[in-house]
Amino acid sequence: MSPISPIGGISGFSGINGLSGVSGLSKIADSLDFDEAAKTASPNTDFARMLSKGLESVQASQDKASDLAVQVANGTLQDPAQYTMAANEASLGLQMTLAVRNKAVEAFQEIMRMQA
Repeated sequence: MSPISPIGGISGFSGINGLSGVSGLSKIADSLDFDEAAKTASPNTDFARMLSKGLESVQASQDKASDLAVQVANGTLQDPAQYTMAANEASLGLQMTLAVRNKAVEAFQEIMRMQA
């Protein structure tokens, strides 16, 4: 069984302009080692590990954008376009994280409704 692409299976982001040109999301996807995760014992542990790595990657992109914003304010950044790209990458990563969170909450609520 081949591993599922973490980004390829998400169709809800096709409406966001410029998403295909953002390399940050592929970095997030690349940081999640699905083949290695499939070899471990517990699916809950795998999901938690992948979620943790994804959140760390989003946090790293937020930190990078913040550092570049300080450099732009100080006038030490040679190319302000670097900040613009980093800020867009961080924003899209946050949007994706929020969308996944919202879907997880909706799924939990649906399960609770089925039990009632």
